[in-house]
Amino acid sequence: MRKSLFAIGLLAAVYSVQAQNVLVHVDNAATTYVSEGTLVYSGGGLQMKGNGVVENHGNFMVAGSVTDSFKTIDASNVDKTEATGGGNFINKLNQATSYASVNTNSSSATPVYTYGQLFISGVPQASITGIVDQEFRAVNHGTYQQIGLPFYDKTASTLSTELGKTFNNTRYSKNEILTWDNANVVSANVSTTSKLGVSNPGTAYYMLGGLGLDVSTVTRTVKGRPLTDIANTVTLQNAGSAVNFGTGGNAVNTYNEKYNTYVQDGFHIAAGGTAWQASYGKNWYQFSNPYLTNLDLSRIAIAEAGATGSANGDGVNLTNIQGVRLEVSGVTTTQTGGTGSSSYKFITFSAGAPTGDVDYMMVRPMGTFAIKLLNNTAADQLNFSNLRRFNYYSRATTTDYNVAASKNTTGTVKQLGVIGLDNNGKEVGRTYYVVYPKGTTGHSTEALTQMTASSSDLVGTYEEAINGGYDTNYTGQYWLYINEANENNFTGKNIKLVNYDLTKVKSYKFEIRENAELVSNGTHALSTGIGFYYKAPNGTAQQAVQGAVIPVSGAEYDLYYGEPSNIVLAANETKAPSRTVVVYNPEITNYIVRFDPNWKKADIEVYDMSGKLVISKKSVETSKDFVIELDNKIKNSYIVKVVSDKGDIVNTKILK
Repeated sequence: MRKSLFAIGLLAAVYSVQAQNVLVHVDNAATTYVSEGTLVYSGGGLQMKGNGVVENHGNFMVAGSVTDSFKTIDASNVDKTEATGGGNFINKLNQATSYASVNTNSSSATPVYTYGQLFISGVPQASITGIVDQEFRAVNHGTYQQIGLPFYDKTASTLSTELGKTFNNTRYSKNEILTWDNANVVSANVSTTSKLGVSNPGTAYYMLGGLGLDVSTVTRTVKGRPLTDIANTVTLQNAGSAVNFGTGGNAVNTYNEKYNTYVQDGFHIAAGGTAWQASYGKNWYQFSNPYLTNLDLSRIAIAEAGATGSANGDGVNLTNIQGVRLEVSGVTTTQTGGTGSSSYKFITFSAGAPTGDVDYMMVRPMGTFAIKLLNNTAADQLNFSNLRRFNYYSRATTTDYNVAASKNTTGTVKQLGVIGLDNNGKEVGRTYYVVYPKGTTGHSTEALTQMTASSSDLVGTYEEAINGGYDTNYTGQYWLYINEANENNFTGKNIKLVNYDLTKVKSYKFEIRENAELVSNGTHALSTGIGFYYKAPNGTAQQAVQGAVIPVSGAEYDLYYGEPSNIVLAANETKAPSRTVVVYNPEITNYIVRFDPNWKKADIEVYDMSGKLVISKKSVETSKDFVIELDNKIKNSYIVKVVSDKGDIVNTKILK
């Protein structure tokens, strides 16, 4: 077999050792420094001996075969182990404190957060015995840190030393290690003696107990054997198919935990579905990046969900995909101490091009993501190996897999992003309005590019009536993070943009994309000659321009694609719906009322199903959650009525 070595950058003490199935050998006490932006390519194996080091700030590719090896050996030529290894191949963070920043998904943008990446191809797992030091920092996720652990045969207990806290096997201690079980829709315990990458696959989605865990202010180093790319394909079928969530999600899992305390499915609700019915919470797959390179999710779906056609250039064709949830920016700890979802990012695919948070399509090493499918029939395969990519932006739709490919430019989708900024110009919220020729206006099971907003989001939109304005049938059920409408029949009609905290959101910034590509600054008109518009309270419609920042002058704005028409029905121009919600808090095993931040006081009444008043509280302070103190031993249903000091009413049913 022909071997080759190609390198750009500074290499020190690198030798060819063909007899050992190793093309590149870094000898004892030698240092190979790979600078940021550099690509080093080896057409064979790689070996580091003794204190010989590869310090990787750039991109290192080992394209080997079944006869090649990736090794770290001591001075006596013995393979290093987890206990004795490390420090030989180091993937460095170049801007360690910028871990919370996102790279713009554009080949013309300069990445703000870069890191060393290792790409091993074609080498069997048994021949990958080398230990890699992977530097790691991330947003603190609160109760449980969501993470990928892309290593083979790594003892779980070694994470205690590497991450600076002791893990144990006690569930609910916030010191345990959990992994997501796709089939059974549950977080399963992982023994500290288990072997990661063996007992659980390299694609497993982990949740590490967050008590005393600091991965945001300290750079941690996680060590292990990288995973092979051979036969790393997962079939997506039967997630949750045999699980009965029970009425209102009140059935319990194998750990006696109610499903409604942790299962959420905003994709299902936004597509016209009903909670706990049909495919709610099912066909949901949580994974992590199994490699030490970026994972490009931009082309995991063909042009139309449910359509037929050959797989794209990545060899991945998820025909029934609805959307992806991403954790690149992390999640935040809620005011009650749990883990909230206000910083989750979402993309959908049914428009023919990715929509939503397309800057987050590149999953970093040790990053996680979740895929929601429409149904359980296709048995599509997700080939992780084909999604690897050194670049920090997605590849071109017309180009097959290539580590130096370009970005995605598919589709005819127009997207307006509205980013809420505080007094200091810092982002505190965002929402998206998407239009395309096959889009669906209003509440419908065909509206597949939509995603619900959470109760902790500060800005969002609501389902639109056929002629614009609120569809009051659904304002009390959900609001939207990504909203879609039909480009042809909804041009010039309005959707409602609502800001629920004027003390925090002081201005809006417009981010406009066509076919997932940012348009040039100052652009209004798109390829159709039509652009987006906005209207402030009591104002006139103004052009939305790429990059423009406008002051916020009221809680409600109107958004339009196309110059506004005059047929908006006055009946739909109601005031903004309340954001007060009744939710279950698993930490106190009871329901709470979480109030709209604009509320000052509230009266709360709770009735059982016979109409008996069981709880009545007047002038409740709304600055903190109100606990609905129900007897958990009594299985009953209740109606909760919450009335604000201004007369706003929220009615909710509790099913126990």
